[in-house]
Amino acid sequence: MGAIDIVCNLFTPQEVREGRTGLDETFKAQVRMPEAMRGGVPVEDYIARMDRADIDRSLLIAVRAGDLNIKGSFEITYDRVAEVCAAFPDRFSGLAGVDPFRGMQGIYDLDRSVKELGFVGAHLYPHWFGLAPNDRRYYPYYSKCCELDIPIMMQVGHNLVYSRERRLPSVGRPITLDEVAIDFPELKLIGIHIGVPWTDEMISMAWKHENIFIGVDAYAPKHWPQPLVHYLNTYGREKVLFGTDWPVIDPERAVKEIDALGLRPESHRMLMRDNALRVFRLRESGAGAPAAKTPAASAPASHIDEQIRLGVRLPEQGS
Repeated sequence: MGAIDIVCNLFTPQEVREGRTGLDETFKAQVRMPEAMRGGVPVEDYIARMDRADIDRSLLIAVRAGDLNIKGSFEITYDRVAEVCAAFPDRFSGLAGVDPFRGMQGIYDLDRSVKELGFVGAHLYPHWFGLAPNDRRYYPYYSKCCELDIPIMMQVGHNLVYSRERRLPSVGRPITLDEVAIDFPELKLIGIHIGVPWTDEMISMAWKHENIFIGVDAYAPKHWPQPLVHYLNTYGREKVLFGTDWPVIDPERAVKEIDALGLRPESHRMLMRDNALRVFRLRESGAGAPAAKTPAASAPASHIDEQIRLGVRLPEQGS
C-alpha cells in the first residue's frame, strides 16, 4: 500500500494564472523549481507523479493566505478543492484553510467543509496573519475543530520570502503550540514544515503532548536534521507524518530520499502511511473507524516499544 502525503497544494496552470499560489519567480528559482513546471502542473500530470512515487492519496489545501483586504493575500476556495477531490475521490481529500479575520462566516465555512464537502482537516498559515498559533483569535477555530473531531495543521518555524510583493514575519515558533495543546487537549495539532530553525523545539512539543504531531514537508529528506530522523525512527515513530508541500518538494524525490535514510520498516510504514490514516481517520483506515490496536506480543517489548508504552525516554540498553 502506498503513502499518504498530508501537505499538498493545487499548483495547476489555473492557480498560477489566477495568482493563487503566493509564489513569485524569485522564490521558484530559490527552491530550484524546474522551469518547465513554473507555469503550473495539471492535476492529471500530478497524479502520474504520485503513481511513480507510490503515493495513494494527497491532502489538498484550500488555502486562506492572509486578510483578503490586504494586497498580496489570496485564497484557493473550498469549492475549487472540493471539485478536484470529487473528480478524483480515491486520490485527494480536502483541508479547510483558516482565516481568523472572517468572523463567524469562517466558522460556518469550516463546518460546511467537513459536513458537506467531506474535508478531513483544517489548515492554518500563522505568518500570513501575523498571529502566533497561541493567539486567542484562533481559538474559535480550534474549538470548532474539536467539535468536528478533525485535526488542524499549521506552519511552524520560520517562513521564507515567497513573494517580494508581501514579506511576512516568522511568528510560528513551535513552543507556541504548548499553550494550545494545554487549552485543547482533545485537539490534534500538526506542526508542518518541521519547525526549522527550531526543529528540536518541535520535537520537544511532540514528545510532551500526546496531541501534537510533526509534518515532515517542505524540506528535502536528505537535509532533515539528524535529531528529527532519530525521533521519527525511534521513540517518536507514532508522531510524525509524511508530506511534500508540493510544488516545493517533488514527491518522487521525497520518497526516494526517505528510502535512502535506512529507516526501520515499522517506522517507515508509520511515517509514510499509518500515522496519517490514524490522525485524519481516512477512509483507508476503515471509513473513519479508530485504528485497530496491535495485539500484545508474547515476546518482550523492544526498547523503543517500551519507551512509547511508558511515554518516557529510557536510557539506551547497555549504557
